[in-house]
Amino acid sequence: MTEYTHKLARSVSIIGVGCTPFGNTSVTPAIKDLTEQELFSWAAINAVEDAGIEAKDLEALFHGQVGNVAYSQTLTPAVTYQDWVGMHGAAAIHHEEACGTGYVGFNLAVMAVASGEYDFVLTGGVELMSTKSSIKKPNHIREVPTLPFKVDSIPNILADPSFSRFPSNIAHNAVFSYPPADYLREYGLSWKDFDDVCNALAIHGRRGAVRHPLAIQRKEFAELAKEAGFDSPMEYLRCDQYNPIGSMGHYRKLHGITPADGAAAIILCPTELAHKFKQQPIEVLGVTAASMDTRHPRNEAKITEMVCRQIYRDTGVKPEELDLFLSQDLQIFDQIDSAEIAGYLPHGEGWRAALEGRTAFDGDRPINTNGGRASFGHAFAAAGLADLGEAVIQMRGQAGERQVKKLPETAMIRGVGGGQNATAAILRTIQ
Repeated sequence: MTEYTHKLARSVSIIGVGCTPFGNTSVTPAIKDLTEQELFSWAAINAVEDAGIEAKDLEALFHGQVGNVAYSQTLTPAVTYQDWVGMHGAAAIHHEEACGTGYVGFNLAVMAVASGEYDFVLTGGVELMSTKSSIKKPNHIREVPTLPFKVDSIPNILADPSFSRFPSNIAHNAVFSYPPADYLREYGLSWKDFDDVCNALAIHGRRGAVRHPLAIQRKEFAELAKEAGFDSPMEYLRCDQYNPIGSMGHYRKLHGITPADGAAAIILCPTELAHKFKQQPIEVLGVTAASMDTRHPRNEAKITEMVCRQIYRDTGVKPEELDLFLSQDLQIFDQIDSAEIAGYLPHGEGWRAALEGRTAFDGDRPINTNGGRASFGHAFAAAGLADLGEAVIQMRGQAGERQVKKLPETAMIRGVGGGQNATAAILRTIQ
């Protein structure tokens, strides 16, 4: 593929972020019995209030949701959300890119503002899959999903189905244990080393999550280990009884996603107008995207390399300028793989940084300070926007107990979804 250098036609900044608690609408008190519309509105109105803008001044809405038909029984959901957030008559666009939906929605909103077509844009994502609505009843009347769809069936619906139902690269990763096997082979590590690195990342993520009021997980592993009679969280996480090996090869249960309901939203505008609003603007230096069907071996690493190479070329930023890195970690070692590809961590040294605690929120190379998909939660279309919102909050110095040691001036957010769509965004604090 020919690669070009593309700079944004005009500077774009983030002026507002919003997010609901991530949890289960059947049991989590803060979001119990809420509908998709109420969750999305909560996040959107939070972003409006955070920015200090009026919703009627927003010109376009990008709405992301994976389960809008299967779980919400809604075919054109973007339009149905307009009145809920006070954007009656505004342009409304729905999109879906599996777990990468939120990151892609952010890119679309940035490009909409950069193009000059709109000045004020809201991009939001919502997911509610713990329950299902009925096509013959209002959305607030829910039922337990009876769909045969399960996470284990995802590999069968991702690859090109034109002539076969090939179980995609996700299944290959499970069978052949790469990318971890590639990493271990190249750097001379054992599977026991890999297990300890993943457990360390889980511990760091959980520490960040319990300090985030919106995260789904509320107990540190140190506390869970003590309750189970272990001397340390690492011993607890090595125990097959509490953290069994899952269906994805050498990964354990607590190294993967925690499914969640929730919503997140971001408001963008031209940088030249951003100073008029409440918060310190965070400039978007650039966004990039790449995709590759999951039939292609090791495609996630390849498209991550593409977006990182492109974002550095477009923005002129160097990896050593990054102070904070957030990455979609559908399996927890993705943090290390993507951080090394991005140059945030030296090749072959990320595993050591994790074991030494350097990638924790209070380390010198913080990654996924909100807890990532395992501990903050994975509300599919909302997850990427929650990560971008976390970067903004950290860069403003508003993260409270999980605030990183050095106030970040430059951050990268690497998104991926379905194993086949990758994005990168670089943010910078406006001085």
